[in-house]
Amino acid sequence: MDLISGLQEVTRRMLVARGVRSSMVDVAGQRLHHYELKGSGKGPPVLLVHGLGGTANGFARIFFGLAKRFERVLAVDLPGHGFSPEYCLGPTCVRGQYNMLVEYCRKVVGGPSFVVGNSLGGALSVQLAAEHPELVKALGLVAPAGADVGHEHFVEVLQAMDVRTAEQSRALTRRLFHRPPMVMMLLADMVRGIYSTPAVKALSEDALATREYLKPEVLQALSMPVLFVWGGSEKLLPRQSLDFFRSHLPAHSRVRVVERFGHIPQVERPNELLSELVQFADASGL
Repeated sequence: MDLISGLQEVTRRMLVARGVRSSMVDVAGQRLHHYELKGSGKGPPVLLVHGLGGTANGFARIFFGLAKRFERVLAVDLPGHGFSPEYCLGPTCVRGQYNMLVEYCRKVVGGPSFVVGNSLGGALSVQLAAEHPELVKALGLVAPAGADVGHEHFVEVLQAMDVRTAEQSRALTRRLFHRPPMVMMLLADMVRGIYSTPAVKALSEDALATREYLKPEVLQALSMPVLFVWGGSEKLLPRQSLDFFRSHLPAHSRVRVVERFGHIPQVERPNELLSELVQFADASGL
């Protein structure tokens, strides 16, 4: 077991010790790992969806705060991420991951939920809300990917995530955070393993080949409450992504640009992200 895998397992065991259920579920022929925490709040279930190369563990520090406000908190490891085994549906890898998310919502979540997606998870969550609004009571987008801002920008992002040297690993780590924790910089070279898995490579290659981006009309048609959170210190996605979402999200959306948020605030500033999510839920009557 390598160091990153060991740290992931330590996090899992700590969550389980605090009452979070960690289990494998069968979804459309694929085994998926997920977390579930029973909440004490009256809000709907919350589903947390990570990004490319991320894991459900990335949301660990907001589980318990969300559980005070909502009835259930769920976080799933997408195929080939975290503790979920590798799986990719041939040339339509991104669509395959999306289909798994849809079936997970149907089989495991079992009803409309507050879906919160980060990065690639944000793009998948938008598509989920657009195609299956019966599964999404409200939508939270945290530095979502998928904006149609020109293929050259998309290629630059994927190139930044194609890490092959220690220096490239450190450069990517700096782009993910407002201010990278020292421990993350010391472990930055381990990022190479995270972003070189078969799932990450297949997803990147598929995205480059298909050039499928979120369409303005898809965003404009979203009828449920929508929260959009962008980091004032976002360094991975291009600034044009913020402009794209601002221009095309429906007028009822709550758009927040938060200072000192980087690309993964659930890891770096969990309390502040939790506050954004709860304030949105309160204002939306969830």
